[in-house]
Amino acid sequence: MKPRIGYARVRRKAAELLEGQNSPPVSLDLVADLLGAEIREVELDDDASGILFRGNGRKVIAVNRSHHPLRKRFTIAHELGHLALHKGTEVHVDQVFRINLRDSRSATAEDVEEIEANAFAANLLIPAQWIRLDVAGYTLDLENEARIDALADRYQVSKQAMIIRLTSLFSPK
Repeated sequence: MKPRIGYARVRRKAAELLEGQNSPPVSLDLVADLLGAEIREVELDDDASGILFRGNGRKVIAVNRSHHPLRKRFTIAHELGHLALHKGTEVHVDQVFRINLRDSRSATAEDVEEIEANAFAANLLIPAQWIRLDVAGYTLDLENEARIDALADRYQVSKQAMIIRLTSLFSPK
């Protein structure tokens, strides 16, 4: 049987971690603090966006310093999703620790944990209740580049991330 994606749990956890924040852009540092995590920019191979390390009482999100700032924000939110939702894979080097790695396969929609971490990132960076308020009062046109760019800038996400989020929230089911 195929594992189910826990979208309700993902939405609930993202909303819980947004308490105290009520307008964009979301402070990922505050969310990381709530989860007891450190965020570090490091040198990684270009195909690796980020890594979540858990071990020895520490939680560290390493994000590829050479990536675009908006991509780094999504990567950090994705790794925060793993931290909030998943145990991670145990790795043995000299000590036992757990990791989650965000790489080029993370967006392929094949792994339940990756799908959940991406959904968490979308819910965290572009909370449904906030974006609904921001688009209330006008007709949403995904081809209105100026409007999409303004929303993406407001939320500090890529234009593509904004379009995907708006489509998922406002398309007829």
